[in-house]
Amino acid sequence: MAQAKISAKAHEGRFCRSSSMADRSSRLLESLDQLELRVEALRDAATAVEQEKEILLEMIHSIQNSQDMRQISDGEREELNLTANRLMGRTLTVEVSVETIRNPQQEESLKHATKIIDEVVSKFLDDLGNAKSHLMSLYSACSSEVPAGPVDQKFQSIVIGCALEDQKKIKRRLETLLRNIDNSDKAIKLLEHSKGAGSKTLQTADGKFN
Repeated sequence: MAQAKISAKAHEGRFCRSSSMADRSSRLLESLDQLELRVEALRDAATAVEQEKEILLEMIHSIQNSQDMRQISDGEREELNLTANRLMGRTLTVEVSVETIRNPQQEESLKHATKIIDEVVSKFLDDLGNAKSHLMSLYSACSSEVPAGPVDQKFQSIVIGCALEDQKKIKRRLETLLRNIDNSDKAIKLLEHSKGAGSKTLQTADGKFN
């Protein structure tokens, strides 16, 4: 009888220890799950800051190269450029880096995709129209929606091989490049329109004098 009681207590002790270990493990796992959510929230917040930095730099650059800047006095332009350069400098002091975990295949795909975009960008000065068309086909390859124009199938297969975060960054870069081209086109058209209007005014004035 005594031996039975001892065995029962031993079994009870083992059961208590096992139950305690399981509870502890469960609590630790729950804590890690909560921390994982916070880690992902941190990465998302840092990525948002990265994007905001890109947007701010793009907006400052756009203002500096806008048609309005060409239509003010030299003194005003100089003062506004000083302010813009100060803002750009302060924006560049914000350093945020979100590293993407990649396997060797994803690393290679990212390098390949970046090289293709860089090659298109290098042709901007030679043939802006053709470069824009090429960029649009690259952008269509990154879109989940039905594209309005042609899709670069080769580029699409390369992008699919990239990490998900890199796919988003590639798409954002293409969006920025296309916006910059559109802004450049508008500035050129406005400048040509301004020159045309000035030429007509000059011709009218010449007619009056004649």
